[in-house]
Amino acid sequence: MTIKVGDKMPDGRFAVMTAEGPGELTTDELFSGKKVVMFSVPGAFTPTCSAKHLPGFVAQADAIKGKGVDAVACLSVNDVFVMDAWGKSAGAEGKVTMLADGNCDYTKALGLEIDASDFGMGMRSLRFALVVDDGVVAQAYIEAASAELAVSSAENIVKNL
Repeated sequence: MTIKVGDKMPDGRFAVMTAEGPGELTTDELFSGKKVVMFSVPGAFTPTCSAKHLPGFVAQADAIKGKGVDAVACLSVNDVFVMDAWGKSAGAEGKVTMLADGNCDYTKALGLEIDASDFGMGMRSLRFALVVDDGVVAQAYIEAASAELAVSSAENIVKNL
């Protein structure tokens, strides 16, 4: 089942990098009582994700938060070390929380996984953005193909908040 507007976000855990090293962030900690924009990419350091998707949210983070959003988070089926390095290289610190879904568990719970084995990438996430209000999906922007970047772009999110 694919997550849709009005659905409660599934319970889960993400790996995040902390000052002490790898840590964990629960969905309750991320979403409870907050308005969050969570976007997902097929892979860290991949062309569209690195050139446009993450940089767009880094550049638009203040505009998004200025519209009443408490946090912006980037989800990817990568390990916490890759997500941390990617976030640092993109200047995401303090703007976008980098969430690692290393085993694709949370992405599968959302029903938004794709099999990218033909590209040597295994199970990955579709490209999407969700506006989550206190744990409930208020807006959902899911790309028709993972190579596309249109409805889930930071610019489209700013326009529709």
